[in-house]
Amino acid sequence: MDKEREKKILPPKVPRPNYQMWIILALVAVILGISFFNRSGDLVEIQSNRFEDMVQARDIKRLVLIKNEELIEITLKPEALQNAKYKQEIERSSPFGVNANGPHYKLKIGSIDKFLDKYDQLTKNIPREQQVDLQVEERQDYTNMFFNIGFLVLLVFGFWMLMRRMTGGGGPGGQIFNIGKSKAALFDAENKVRITFADVAGLEEAKEEVKEIVDFLKTPQKFTKLGGKIPKGALLVGPPGTGKTLLAKAVAGEAGVPFFSLSGSDFVEMFVGVGAARVRDLFKQAKEKAPCIVFIDEIDAIGRSRGRGQLPGANDERENTLNSLLVEMDGFATDSGVIILAATNRPDVLDSALMRPGRFDRQISIDKPDIAGREQIFKVHLKPIKLSKDIDIKKLAAQTPGFAGAEIANVCNEAALIAARSDKTEVDMEDFQDAIDRVIGGLEKKTKIISPEEKRIVAYHEAGHAVAGWFLEHADPLVKVSIVPRGVAALGYAQYLPKEQFLYQTEQLIDEMCMTFGGRAAEEIVFNKISTGALSDLERITKMAYSMVTVYGMNKEIGNMSYYDSKQSDYTFNKPYSEATAEKIDKEVKKIIDDAFDRTKRLLIQHRDYLEIIAKELLEKEILFQSDLERLIGKRPFAHQTTYEKFTNGPKEEPKTEVNGTATENKTEEPAKEVSDELTK
Repeated sequence: MDKEREKKILPPKVPRPNYQMWIILALVAVILGISFFNRSGDLVEIQSNRFEDMVQARDIKRLVLIKNEELIEITLKPEALQNAKYKQEIERSSPFGVNANGPHYKLKIGSIDKFLDKYDQLTKNIPREQQVDLQVEERQDYTNMFFNIGFLVLLVFGFWMLMRRMTGGGGPGGQIFNIGKSKAALFDAENKVRITFADVAGLEEAKEEVKEIVDFLKTPQKFTKLGGKIPKGALLVGPPGTGKTLLAKAVAGEAGVPFFSLSGSDFVEMFVGVGAARVRDLFKQAKEKAPCIVFIDEIDAIGRSRGRGQLPGANDERENTLNSLLVEMDGFATDSGVIILAATNRPDVLDSALMRPGRFDRQISIDKPDIAGREQIFKVHLKPIKLSKDIDIKKLAAQTPGFAGAEIANVCNEAALIAARSDKTEVDMEDFQDAIDRVIGGLEKKTKIISPEEKRIVAYHEAGHAVAGWFLEHADPLVKVSIVPRGVAALGYAQYLPKEQFLYQTEQLIDEMCMTFGGRAAEEIVFNKISTGALSDLERITKMAYSMVTVYGMNKEIGNMSYYDSKQSDYTFNKPYSEATAEKIDKEVKKIIDDAFDRTKRLLIQHRDYLEIIAKELLEKEILFQSDLERLIGKRPFAHQTTYEKFTNGPKEEPKTEVNGTATENKTEEPAKEVSDELTK
């Protein structure tokens, strides 16, 4: 109701006229008009013998001698213009056609006195009533003067437009003389942000941190009476899509103080010194509005470590901007009352001077939400959607491990679009399962033509993943396996329901590698050949094996050593170990991978009958769920509660055919991606 009332009160926005285009059109029209009315440049130039012929033929109507230009303008009679030789000449020289009023020709003369004597001789034998009087005039060349001035005006106007484009258009900083002005958007009492903390879900710890900043701005006496000082800044750190900018918007909506918002790239400009000038202007405006909040999104655009990758003797504009920002945040003339909020998903590249207390007193980590946080985020995004009664939000949260808030919002929107495509009145659980598959695996390629031989290879490949994971204790429980093509190059995929955990033991990683090897091992057992379908599997296995040896210290030969440097430079090409150690690492990695492959082959040979059963069922149905595997090969021998069962604190449920899950590409870094089976052709 409030939004409808605001729409009625506020007048409709009138589109701003494009003044620049009207100015250009007016200049062009004036130039064309003057060109039309002053057409001396279009006249046909003739020689003296041709002029004599015209005089003798009595074709001339008017002669004008332009004294200061030593030029004769000749206007022909209307009946002479009908002559083909005159008409064709004039039409070829003039783009505007034949002008009956003239002039039509021009004759350049060397001396006015000689021409007058010659003209008297030509007209001596012509009767007086048929002679044409010679008119003498002096003219100023306004056309050339106008074109020179017009060209200068167009040049200045074009330069002004170019500077306007480079400096971001209208508003603050949009004019050439305001290039050093800050481009921050100001939100105050008249232009208030409508988002509040109620719109932010799944970030309870982060909300508590920023709520204190809001409380300090509202009631500073509560903290200052105990000797506390207002924090100077807070840095929001987290992966993309986790809600850093949304949390800053909520702070703007809750604080009730002026709020400046801009991006780190707004300081970067092609002109030297502009970034530092904009920083100074931003803090000048902020101090005038204090107490207030300044939010800098993607601060890594200007906050990178100084000296990294810079050529010797080069001037880095980004460093000058960062130096100005450091001084303004904590320098001699620092004024209290201005709080800096910043967000980045790359804290490793930020300068250490920017990260220290006194500039950013708090570093608030915003990670991807856990299952409880995902449930809250689903509740927020499901409010505007018409839901069916069978929707289980806890089950949706369990089936989207590793999803950030932006991905969950995308799932909800995709589910609504899928339901609308099917002309449904409500969005049901099946639509959400399809939406999750769409977000994880890509668009389903129903029209993709696959040969029967390739389809059989894909079926055994996916059956190998299913059987291997089914009989490995530490492998994630399978939820869905499909040979329906999806995405760009995926001819099949398997989805798993991983556990919410942060520490992984050696046995768990080995079982994950064996499960990922299931597709390649099944192809070798059944066809005695291998295909390119295990590309993503091999990539993941190789990364995992190298991480076990060089990062996590899980190899006896290498020992408890980690060669991973979290603060290494982007331009460091040196390995932190010798060539002999590198050779040893390669041997140990190959040994781990070979052992995992041999173990997977033995497991699949032992359960060859189950492999055949699942592959044939896949060829017939194309999609199998966990309940289908239990029907075909029995229950999984390892009884562990899933994350969903632990979250709901209820008895173990039998998975239904509509329940889809997600798999993990790399659970230590990027959960909730499909594990395997991008079959590249």
